[in-house]
Amino acid sequence: MEIDPAILRALSLDAAQTTIKSHGGSGFSSTAKISTTLKDRTEKHFFMKTGRGKDAEIMFKGEHASLNAIHNSVPSLCPASFAEGTLEDGSGAFLVTDFLDMSGSSGAGEEGSGMSLAAKLAMLHTPPAPTPAGFGKPIFGFPEPTCCGDTEQPNDYTESWADFYANNRLLAILKKSERTNGKDASLRALVEKTAAETVPRLIGDDRLNNGEGITPVVVHGDLWSGNKGRGRIGGQGAIEEVVFDPSACYAHSEYELGIMQMFGGFGGSFMKEYHSICPKTEPVDEYEDRIRLYELYHHLNHHAIFGGGYKSGAVSIMKELHRKYGGKSEI
Repeated sequence: MEIDPAILRALSLDAAQTTIKSHGGSGFSSTAKISTTLKDRTEKHFFMKTGRGKDAEIMFKGEHASLNAIHNSVPSLCPASFAEGTLEDGSGAFLVTDFLDMSGSSGAGEEGSGMSLAAKLAMLHTPPAPTPAGFGKPIFGFPEPTCCGDTEQPNDYTESWADFYANNRLLAILKKSERTNGKDASLRALVEKTAAETVPRLIGDDRLNNGEGITPVVVHGDLWSGNKGRGRIGGQGAIEEVVFDPSACYAHSEYELGIMQMFGGFGGSFMKEYHSICPKTEPVDEYEDRIRLYELYHHLNHHAIFGGGYKSGAVSIMKELHRKYGGKSEI
C-alpha cells in the first residue's frame, strides 16, 4: 500500500521513513494507519480516511473542522485532525488525524486527565462557542457543512436557535428524504407544521431560560454509543474516555442529547453526572420534550438514509409534541 504524495506534503513526512497499512473500517470511507519516524527519531502514528468524489471532500472538510473544534476545547476528548484535501492521484479526498489506539490498558505511572466522559462532555458544553469571523458574539451554525452519516448538513450562521434547527436540520433533512424516498405529502405536512409551530413554541428564544435565550456551545452532533470508546490519543499516554466521527456545530447543548437518547448507551448515572456540571435548560419541566424534539431529527435522517421503520418513530414524535406545543391547527 502506497501513501499518496499529497498526504506526505500535507504532513511534511519523509516517504522513506513512512509506512501505511489498512486499519479498521468505516461505512463511508477506506481507513488506514500511517506510521513514520520523525527527524528527532521518535515514532508518530496517524489515522487516515480516504473516499471518492465531491461528497468525500465535503465530509472530510467538515470532520476536520469538527474534530479540531472539540479537541481545542477539551484536548483529551477526541483526536486532533492534521490535514484534509484531495489526493494527487485524482481518486478522491483524504483526512488525517491522530491515531486512536483502542487496544490495551493504561500502564503503571501513566497519568491521563482522570475525567469521565460525562465530565468531558459537560466541559465541552459549558463555555460559549467561538465567535465566528464577522460576528460580534457566538452564533448558531458552523464554519463548514458537516455530515451526519452521509447526510450533508447546512450550517449557515443563524442568530435564532429555533430558526437554525427548523431550517438547517428539520426542513433540510426533509428535502433529502424526498430525494431518496420520493415525495410524501403527509410527512412533509408534519415536518412543516413541526418547524413552523412546535419548534418556536418549545425552543424559541422567548421560551428558553425565562426569555433570555441560550448561548451556543460546541456539540459533537452524532454522539451515539458507536462513536465513543476508550483509547490513547496519538497512540501514547494513558487510556482516555474519547469520542470520534463528529458532526459538530455551535448549538444548544441539549441538542447533543437527542441521538444519545435515541440509541442509548448512556445510563442514568452518566446523565446525573453530566447535568451536575451542565444543568438542564429552563423550563426544566419541558426538558424531556426538548430532547424528543432533537431526537426527531435523527429519526428523519435515518429514514432519509435507510428508509424503513424510522418514519413511524418520527411521525410519533411529531404528533406527540404537536398535541402539547403545536397550537390550534390539527395534525
